[in-house]
Amino acid sequence: MDFELTKEQKEIQQAAREFAKGEFDKDLALELDQKHEYPAGICRKAAEEGFIGLHYPVEYEGSGYGCLENVLVVEEFCRRDSSIGAALMLADFASECILRFGSEEQKKKYLPMVAQGEAISGGAITEPDHGSDITSMNTTAVRDGDDWVINGVKTFITNAGIAAFYVVICQTEPEAGHRGQSMILVPADAPGLETADVGHKMGIRMIPTGELSFRDVRVPAANLIGTEGKGFYQILEFFDESRVETAAQGLGTAQGAFDRALEYVKKREQFGKKIAEFQATQHKLADMATKIELARLITYKAAWNFDQGRIDPKLTSMAKWYAGRTAVEVADEAIQLLGGYGYMAEYEVERFYRDAKICEIYEGTKEIQKHTIAGAVIGKLR
Repeated sequence: MDFELTKEQKEIQQAAREFAKGEFDKDLALELDQKHEYPAGICRKAAEEGFIGLHYPVEYEGSGYGCLENVLVVEEFCRRDSSIGAALMLADFASECILRFGSEEQKKKYLPMVAQGEAISGGAITEPDHGSDITSMNTTAVRDGDDWVINGVKTFITNAGIAAFYVVICQTEPEAGHRGQSMILVPADAPGLETADVGHKMGIRMIPTGELSFRDVRVPAANLIGTEGKGFYQILEFFDESRVETAAQGLGTAQGAFDRALEYVKKREQFGKKIAEFQATQHKLADMATKIELARLITYKAAWNFDQGRIDPKLTSMAKWYAGRTAVEVADEAIQLLGGYGYMAEYEVERFYRDAKICEIYEGTKEIQKHTIAGAVIGKLR
């Protein structure tokens, strides 16, 4: 792997940095966080600049770039503001399932809507009774003539209530277990689909998280995404891409918390000298900087591998787990370096800390990532 970004990739990185600097207003971020409001205006502007759906082919109004370019944008956005960055990152959540497995008709209908900022997508995977165990699904889809009829409940659904459509994992063959799951596209306005908020959240407060209830929801049979009975395997492939994006979220959040802590300790004086002059502070910064750089290397490598067609669940899980842990640890140290000020909303690092934790939970908890890594390392046991 070449450790140097191309000129074009550096330009994308710089463009994302400048956009975030110009559009991510600190006071607005504080207000949106407190009110649990989505940054809709910023999202539309990001779409106009080509940052949403950057990795879609040009025929679907994307920019034709890959996972690595998308990672660079996510990192810069979350570095500038962990909350707004995460919201923009997830504006196209699960749309990759349509991109990778959907029919040409589905791609042409739904992907341009997302890329142009006209719609937000959502994925309905997690269920109340099963959590991270996606081998088990209670939500069913039964074929009735030319329709699928869906019943069940999904929870902790990102973009619930603001998404125009959802990619829903359903049990279509009850006796087949995970080998009988299928992906079905469900418009948000489908009769029988109801949304409820799950309540107050610790972090990523700008992103609505809710529960979806399906009561005899009918959608055309043509809304099947990919192959019937292959939904479980399709979602695993989706995770191999989305977990790299989550790693970029963790990476950017860590870097943003570090930036603020570094700026603070270089200016703040205690006991007659700058805090940055104390060896204890320097060692903290050294630890933080090293963790961030390691997280960046493994995240970029996972993204680069994906773009080369080398899909490696072990590597993507390593990137997601390590970058998520780095975000939590670096944000924690950033608060410590700011002391009492670190606890105050005005100084932002407390929000970065709250936003960091989700990187160890969604898209598979850190325990799930370790399970994937261990399975790949150990291999089959006789």
